[in-house]
Amino acid sequence: MAKVAFLGLGVMGYPMAGHLAKAGHEVTVYNRTAAKAEKWASEHGGRAAATPAEAARGAELVMACVGNDDDLRGICLGDDGALGAMEPGAVFVDHTTVSAEVTRELSAVAEKAGLCFVDAPVSGGQAGAENGALVVMCGGDQAAFDRAEPVIDAYAKLCRRMGDSGAGQLTKMVNQICIAGLVQGLSEGLHFAQKAGLDGRAVVDVIAGGAAGSWQMANRYETMLDDKFEHGFAVDWMRKDLGICLDEADNNGASLPVTALVDQFYKDVQKMGGGRWDTSSLIRRLNGIDG
Repeated sequence: MAKVAFLGLGVMGYPMAGHLAKAGHEVTVYNRTAAKAEKWASEHGGRAAATPAEAARGAELVMACVGNDDDLRGICLGDDGALGAMEPGAVFVDHTTVSAEVTRELSAVAEKAGLCFVDAPVSGGQAGAENGALVVMCGGDQAAFDRAEPVIDAYAKLCRRMGDSGAGQLTKMVNQICIAGLVQGLSEGLHFAQKAGLDGRAVVDVIAGGAAGSWQMANRYETMLDDKFEHGFAVDWMRKDLGICLDEADNNGASLPVTALVDQFYKDVQKMGGGRWDTSSLIRRLNGIDG
């Protein structure tokens, strides 16, 4: 069992930290809204800290799951930042989906301070976090990964090192690129079925067992047909992630025409007031266009 700090108690971090406590680790939590950290501590028996530095002090591993590049810098750097308070040899594990650029930047800061840094973005959404069934893709030194993996296993069904620093974030970009195209394809298919006068549920029953089948189809088709979009990853966050993908593609020369197009479709959804709808709301855009 390890002494662990967890920074960021959003819809993902709150249950992830809970799984750590349930596994028997000694957990101290920090959240920008202190009341949420106090609530978590009262539920799980851990301790709430007032700053990232306070939470990180003395921890063997510091896990983080916040919103974006700036949020991550905010909890890592400065007088109240975690990296300045961690003891040499401790491991910082970042579960936030951020740019490879900020990962490399903070990894360099950590290395200079004698710390280890593992970028470890996750896939599986809120349900995966709550059920302890996330997929975790990691970048960083092999020895640091070997120390972090047994702790990450508390909320992961799969945890794999993909390469050196930044490789985890690059792998997560591939994940989001694939999802964008899949959701748009599923939206167009269901939209077409409705326009053709077919029973969408019957159609999916037939095609899901063939080459068209996917996780998105299995888990989202019913709510898409019911015009309900409160069941997953929000459009605002998806646009943030796709922006990271497109920026990185500019750097490495990758061509992402479908990703760029779907990003603009999500922009249309935002204009419809759907920034907090889940990513399957692309079908509402199509239905709105065609009335």
